[in-house]
Amino acid sequence: QLQLVESGGGLVQPGGSLRLSCTASGVSIASFHIAWFRQAPGKEREGVLCLTKNGVNTTASDSAKDRFTASRDKAKNAVYLQMNRLNSEDTGVYYCAQSLGWCSLVADNMDRWGQGTQVTVSS
Repeated sequence: QLQLVESGGGLVQPGGSLRLSCTASGVSIASFHIAWFRQAPGKEREGVLCLTKNGVNTTASDSAKDRFTASRDKAKNAVYLQMNRLNSEDTGVYYCAQSLGWCSLVADNMDRWGQGTQVTVSS
């Protein structure tokens, strides 16, 4: 069965960039739509960007458009979230998840989740 593990989080200054990884084990990640979510302290989990299993199309939230992109590496069985021009509102725990049916940014539509990786944007 699909298992997801995120990595790549850390502390970054405002305006900086970070790339998160979501590595799959058990099955090929290319068989699934993979979505990225984040959760800031005291806030609900929100969808950021979803990458379709063909690795081409994405669905992005308004906050992610023009700043975040997703890509996939079949050889490494991983999906990446490239985040640019980060600001303090991007701080939170970032999760990747398997999106059921279609590429969605709704948490209830997700099946399997990773454990999350912390991103902190601060000077």
